[in-house]
Amino acid sequence: MKKIKTKYIVALIILSAWPLYYLYQHQLGAISFLLLAILFLLLSLKELSIEKERREREERGQNHRRA
Repeated sequence: MKKIKTKYIVALIILSAWPLYYLYQHQLGAISFLLLAILFLLLSLKELSIEKERREREERGQNHRRA
């Protein structure tokens, strides 16, 4: 799996800014914060899984060296 590129994250946030601002103008700002929270949760879970895979690969590499 490849790491998520920062420019894609920024582009996604910029593209979602207009609808979120529309919700905010209509007194529905809580919905936009909820959507952003879900977005960042998904991004952090994906990054966490990438980090776990990297650690597992490193541990397997160290175990092969010891044997």
